[in-house]
Formats: sequence, C-alpha cells, structure tokens
Amino acid sequence: RDSCSYSGRDLLKSFITAALNREEVIHVLCFDVSEEELKDGLKPSDTQRLHIHNAYSDPLGWTGHPNFTAQQFSLEDLTNLVKQTSHPKPAVLVIDSLSWILRHKTPPAVCQTLQQLRKGGAVRAVIGLLHTDMHQRGTVGSVCHLATSLISVAPGVKGKEAVARVTKRSKSGKVMQDEEIFCIAEDFTVTILSKASHAEHKTNSTEEEQADPTANLTFNLRLSDSELEAKQKLTLPFVFSKEKSESLQ
Repeated sequence: RDSCSYSGRDLLKSFITAALNREEVIHVLCFDVSEEELKDGLKPSDTQRLHIHNAYSDPLGWTGHPNFTAQQFSLEDLTNLVKQTSHPKPAVLVIDSLSWILRHKTPPAVCQTLQQLRKGGAVRAVIGLLHTDMHQRGTVGSVCHLATSLISVAPGVKGKEAVARVTKRSKSGKVMQDEEIFCIAEDFTVTILSKASHAEHKTNSTEEEQADPTANLTFNLRLSDSELEAKQKLTLPFVFSKEKSESLQ
C-alpha cells in the first residue's frame, strides 16, 4: 500500500528482483507504467523468466487488439494467461496496480478473483500494489483483508529512507506487526536500517482460558463442608416425608 507521498513501485520491483534471483517465474500485469519503465534497472539475464503483459497502452480495449484489459481480470483469463508459458511450476503474479483494476471493476468482483487466486492453481503467490488515496476506506479495507502480508510504505525522515509497516497474519489467527526503516539501492536491493516489532494475539492465552471466573465476585458461590452437610439434611417443601407418604397409602 502506498500513497502520493511515497511510491511503492521500487519496493515492488525489489520483490520482482528477489523472485527472479530465486529462479521463480513471474507474470506482471502492467497497468500503471509501460513495459520499458518497469524493466528499467532490471538485469537483462533476469528477464528471461519475467513475462510482462502490457495493459498500459490499451487498458480498456479501445483499439480492438489489446494485450490485456481490466475486464480480463478473472480467474479463468488469468489462469489461461499464465499457462501460455511453458513452465511446470506455479508462477508469481504481480499486479501493477490493483488501483487501476478497481477503477474499472467493482470491488466485490476484484476481491472474489483475488480470493480464488489465493486457493492455488497456476499462481503460487500474488503481489499487488494498491494506491490507498485513490479509493474509499471500505474498498481499501476489503482488499487488504484478503492479504496474508500487508506492507504500508511512507516517506522516512532522512533522504531516501522510507518506513514500512508490515502486518502478517498466520492461519492460527496470530497477527505480527513490524515497523521498519529501509532504503532501496539502484539494483533494487532492500536494506533494513532499523526494526521494531510486536505481536498481537487474536486467540486467548492458556492462562486466560484457565482463569477462575468466580475469583473476583463480591459473594461466594461455593459451599463449605458444613454448609453442604446442612443442605443435604434439609427437607424440601415439595418432598413428602416417610410418615406422610404412609398416611396417604
């Protein structure tokens, strides 16, 4: 997530570079910038496994011969697009940017496609850039809720420094939040300058689950031994005594 105060594209390109270094196959939906601008700074040898789908020159299909359009952002079209390349393992899908798609497709439709992509198949992972100041808060929240990792970037105090607020959600419900100050080199290598982290738990701890719910009450819900013995000897008004039962026979 970025805004007009700080662009997240260089960080997005650093993810692309890291994935290429891991010898992964990457497909990029390029809406915001041209293919030449996206490739600028990437090593020529790395781009052999990089497949860029040009949605920048004709994003709405006005020419009649588009490469990729916003309306093609669906599970079926994306699966077919990725499978056109002859690579056996699932690819990484990079979306630059989700904001362009959200301007031309409804948020529920976009969220549904992202949720379907999460379930696996031809795509192993999805990395999307979202310009938060272009959308309403509810739209941003809905899209971000689907992410297992969320990075919000903002300008730092010094020079090329920037601040990243990272939220990671595990399957167990645990939420990890980090705040890092970083900078990006010309080869898109990310350097972490400082880091502070804390964790938040959505689930109760063992101590909370075993806590006594009667510990802080102003009255006693438990009976002592003598009180329990007196209770057992007490004759309830609706229980007949032995003598009364015999008299009624």
